[in-house]
Amino acid sequence: MLDGEAFGQLFESFERSAFRLETLAVYDVEEEAEEMARFLAGEPMGPEWDDNPWVRSMTDKGKHVSRVHVLTSPLTDYLRYELAAYPGNITAGETIGILDEAEQDVTDLPDHDFWLFDDQDVYRMHYTPEGTFVGAELLPAHRLAEYQGYRDRALAEALPFADYWERHH
Repeated sequence: MLDGEAFGQLFESFERSAFRLETLAVYDVEEEAEEMARFLAGEPMGPEWDDNPWVRSMTDKGKHVSRVHVLTSPLTDYLRYELAAYPGNITAGETIGILDEAEQDVTDLPDHDFWLFDDQDVYRMHYTPEGTFVGAELLPAHRLAEYQGYRDRALAEALPFADYWERHH
């Protein structure tokens, strides 16, 4: 199982594409605590929110970054924070879709997060019940087609973020 630092290095080493399926209503990310507090207080979020530098560091190299977030309305405070940041990710080049279980029947997708890198390496993400990252588990090669199918299904069924945001914001 890869810890945060080792897992983070994958974002520098992948060559073409990175896809994430997100499934949690709350992520407990220490580095986001101060920013989330500012968001909840209605304070300005700063220029990084307009064009996410982390995403830009990948897309400027021609890499494709995408995600689908499976969520349920009403949104948690964390999801309101995260979705408010998504327009800056999109400006930086990330493709984002939303599957809202309150509006769509979401079936045949896993109940856990994963990343698929370069269409060849799948990492199942592990979190505590409170949403703290525990580690990323490289799944065996024989599971690749299964997770490619999850990615394809999620992308096909997800509402583009802009459409979701317009409807709910």
